[in-house]
Amino acid sequence: MKAIITVIGKDTVGILAKVSGACSSANVNIVEVTQSVLQDMFAMIMLVEIDKASVGFDELRESLNKVGEDTNTKIHIMHEDIFNSMHKI
Repeated sequence: MKAIITVIGKDTVGILAKVSGACSSANVNIVEVTQSVLQDMFAMIMLVEIDKASVGFDELRESLNKVGEDTNTKIHIMHEDIFNSMHKI
């Protein structure tokens, strides 16, 4: 199973490192990453594999929320099934 992680906020040093560190700590594999800095705003989308995660989805979300608080960013994680359901015609 996969999930999509989005990160939005003011650009600062270490955002990518802290988000990927939280993923690594939870045994979440990062499959693909795209990021942009628009003036002073940071935007990132990650596709991750969560089927071998060492924590539950809610615990992973809380860990990412903590990273968001530490980096002053908004981090959202959405399960692949929800994402696909939202985008079906």
